[in-house]
Amino acid sequence: LVPMVSQPSPTVLSGCRHATGKAQHGNFLVAIKQEKGESARVGSEKPEEEPVKKRGWPKGKKRKKILPNGPKAPVTGYVRFLNERREQIRTQHPDLPFPEITKMLGAEWSKLQLSEKQRYLDEAEREKQQYMKELREYQQSEAYKMCTEKIQEKKIKKEDVGTVGVNTLLNGHLQKAGECSDTFSTFDVPIFTEEFLDQNKAREAELRRLRKMNTEFEEQNAILQKHTESMNCAKEKLEQELVQEERQTLALQQQLQSVRQALTASFASLPIPGTGETPTLSTLDFYMAKLHSAIESNPLQHEPLVLRVKEILSRIARWVQ
Repeated sequence: LVPMVSQPSPTVLSGCRHATGKAQHGNFLVAIKQEKGESARVGSEKPEEEPVKKRGWPKGKKRKKILPNGPKAPVTGYVRFLNERREQIRTQHPDLPFPEITKMLGAEWSKLQLSEKQRYLDEAEREKQQYMKELREYQQSEAYKMCTEKIQEKKIKKEDVGTVGVNTLLNGHLQKAGECSDTFSTFDVPIFTEEFLDQNKAREAELRRLRKMNTEFEEQNAILQKHTESMNCAKEKLEQELVQEERQTLALQQQLQSVRQALTASFASLPIPGTGETPTLSTLDFYMAKLHSAIESNPLQHEPLVLRVKEILSRIARWVQ
């Protein structure tokens, strides 16, 4: 509809444009409905094809929102038990498939006493409290606010993209529609793709495994360090005792040598009856043995000799003390 008035008023022009837009919009919707009807008829004439299996997140379940750079979500006590026991079961039964291991661990968990489960539940509760604390701190950060704003803008763009596309098509501004689509695509953050989430999940599992191995190695290292310190203490104690024993042995040897010298000097004036033999440092042992035999052979006859020996021994005993 083109008005023939040379200078129409602004109200008339706006009304004409509005009427033209409605007519074009209605014709466009009718064309779309006709095209859908024809497509439905053509599709009904085609032979039935095998239905394509849908892949992705199961229907009815909501995926948890991933917070980039946010705190790691805690796990339950049961999951902590699974992570702790899975490697042990896998080592004991390397040929056992993953579902069987999970089934076996589930049965083992159900048979555990409450006191045994409590350790995992307490650890999970502590981790949950720590997560809530870190989450509150993260929600106050600038990174969280920027991420929330970006997600909200992306949601608004998705809601408005249909209306914007129809209006730009009816007005003939296809180029501007392409620019709008390009602007919207900048908000399509690649970190929310399935590939990234799967890769991130695999890396987190690998990191958990490495952290667990690192913790085990640190515990073993601590135990070995304690053993090493204990062995070093025992070694130092034995070395001190050895030095003390060597000193005591040297003192006893010196004392023994002094006693032998005193015995040799004291019994030099007391020859053995019948032989007249006197002792020296090298023959002191033989001399004492022969003197003892001579006295035992006739004690009454050698009674003065016995008194002399007792006197010498008592004098040496007082000197040693």
